[in-house]
This record gives sequence, structure tokens and C-alpha cells, in this order.
Amino acid sequence: KTFTHAQLRKAMAGIEWRDSAAFLDEIPAAYKDIDIVMADAADLVEIRHTLRQVVNVKGE
Repeated sequence: KTFTHAQLRKAMAGIEWRDSAAFLDEIPAAYKDIDIVMADAADLVEIRHTLRQVVNVKGE
């Protein structure tokens, strides 16, 4: 209930996706920035590899 479908459309501009409210819970703003998470956990973890997302497919 935090985000709207209009916000989802704006966040997904330039990305191929099925424009459906079903994906509202997958809005990018719902996720923490991984770089901040890792920096906060720097004394607990050792970064060995950095992965880069190539594709993300979600079903409806």
C-alpha cells in the first residue's frame, strides 16, 4: 500500500515489462540498495564476488 501503479510505471520507464498492477510489490523502491547493505555489514562479511543482473523475468 506504500506505492502506486503510477510510481511503478515511472520506475520501470525504459524497461520492458508487462504493465500490470500484479507487479506493484516488485517496484524497485521496495528493495534496499545492496551497496548500502554490504557497507553496513562490512565487519561481518567479505565480498568475494560481485554479481550483475542480466535479466529478470516475473510471471503474473
